[in-house]
Amino acid sequence: MTVGVQARREADAAGEIAIDQALLDRYLALSLELVERGAERPRADGLLGLRGVLDRPEEDADEDRKARVEAAMAVSIDEALKALVAARKVEGGQLATLIADFLDQIRANVDLAEIEAAAQTEAVRERFTRRMADLAGDAPGVEDKVVVEAAALAARADVREELDRLRAHLESGHQLLAQPPAGRKLDFLMQEFMREANTLCSKSATVELTRVGLALKATIDQLREQVQNVE
Repeated sequence: MTVGVQARREADAAGEIAIDQALLDRYLALSLELVERGAERPRADGLLGLRGVLDRPEEDADEDRKARVEAAMAVSIDEALKALVAARKVEGGQLATLIADFLDQIRANVDLAEIEAAAQTEAVRERFTRRMADLAGDAPGVEDKVVVEAAALAARADVREELDRLRAHLESGHQLLAQPPAGRKLDFLMQEFMREANTLCSKSATVELTRVGLALKATIDQLREQVQNVE
């Protein structure tokens, strides 16, 4: 973080100017000698701009003035930092609430996915059994093979592990919100969320579960955008 501070002289301080008349007279005398030798006549602003002609009383005590300026700057910086901390606390509180809301949306999608997943297992088994019956009819031994293969397909379509891991990630997300700073950890957690959601969609065998999986991925993606603002 970079802090910039500017110091400006008060308007009424500009009037506190004294002229070193003796020094000005010496400069003027020397300049007139140069005029006699062919130089241009001196201008008033030029003479007043010569070092030491104009004198500000407050500049006589450089160390004291420097100390006052530094003290004023320190007060300004302290006030700015306090205002920054207060603003960041407000922003952080709002962001934490927003992230918690997204986590609740993910939990609702996971609950819905669990319902659809339970129906999916039976749907896969019934679909395979019906297809095999159409193809093999009443051939000997087919029924036993159908049962075995249907069970294998149902196992491959089982997404309970993914749902369990998603629930575990949800708990971790809430814990991280309660224990800042959590920016990098939350960012890594978003990757884990998306990995499980992708696996769930790849295992989906029904339109309903796929729809829930896509909604889950969209919510995770929105949450990931907010997490980028967390330090």
